Amino acid sequence: MTRSANGGLSLQLRLERESFTFDIEVALPARGISCVFGASGSGKTTLLRCVAGLETEAEGRVSLGETVWQDSARRWLVPTWQRRLGYIFQEASLFEHLDVQGNLDYGLRRSNAPADAATLAAAIELLGIGSLLRRRPEGLSGGERQRVAIARALASQPRLLLLDEPLASLDAARRRDILPWLERLRDEIALPMLYVTHSMEEVARLADHLLVLENGRVKASGPAGEVLASVENPSIVGEEAGVLLSGQIALRDELWQLSRVDFPGGSLWVRDQGWQAGQMVRLRVLARDVSLAVSEPRDSSIQNQLRAVITAVIADDHPSQVLVRLDCSGSALLARVTRRALQALSLAPGTAVWALVKSVAVIG
Repeated sequence: MTRSANGGLSLQLRLERESFTFDIEVALPARGISCVFGASGSGKTTLLRCVAGLETEAEGRVSLGETVWQDSARRWLVPTWQRRLGYIFQEASLFEHLDVQGNLDYGLRRSNAPADAATLAAAIELLGIGSLLRRRPEGLSGGERQRVAIARALASQPRLLLLDEPLASLDAARRRDILPWLERLRDEIALPMLYVTHSMEEVARLADHLLVLENGRVKASGPAGEVLASVENPSIVGEEAGVLLSGQIALRDELWQLSRVDFPGGSLWVRDQGWQAGQMVRLRVLARDVSLAVSEPRDSSIQNQLRAVITAVIADDHPSQVLVRLDCSGSALLARVTRRALQALSLAPGTAVWALVKSVAVIG
């Protein structure tokens, strides 16, 4: 079978279990990281196992580009070992009797494509593991083991990379160590990745596309920024509700150690971290950090103030509060306010307001 170089992952799957029905239909992009998010038991790992061909009782269709891996109507099922994919688990499954180089060589031998030393060298450089090649797995930290596991998967020249909560077993410090390598992986290789997580921090830093599952079904799917900013069918409520903004470092104020980030619809001042002017960054603004005013604020300590128009108001996870969706000249923000404030200020869709942004996290 042939395949389209630009084709993404298309899934139509149904799997009946005694206490669980997994039933989804979704199309995912041909490159970048598609984060699969949801509560425990929502079907995240089941999705990956279906894509890998490990759930042989699942009915439906799985295709990557023009290559069909499963089509139940035609009784077609490509076995896992023929699917050209890499699978990264919570615990890095390295061969303890081999050093890092030996583990990577094994990955290269698994490839159905012609063995190519350049492929392995690129994976080593990409994940910064050149200094680890002669070490045994027992001498590696958790983050180093996962980087080696990812490099081994890349050495097999997969067409798709599956990552099942790869940071779940790491402590906070090790997670911070490995996240920049995952960002580099996302930005530098033209390879689709399915990344299962229950961490909004990982979603905010890594996701290009966000697929939200609930009780075995698709609750939302689309570009991460759009899904997170949606209030018509909110996927994230409570303390994690917020938006992602992509912007550019426009100005550095060395006196006050601040940087101005410009984005479509406005600009925000953030703590300076040594970025250069012109550098692209990703911002996360939580709804709990956005207040609203109906007149221009004066003499306020909150210096990030944006003109906006309310586009929607929905219930939050506590009856005393609501989530307010704002349009800032094309960019979306979310604000959390009390129902009492909503009534006192006569806030409703169409109301022009000032959004006061108290805190901004620069996440990548």
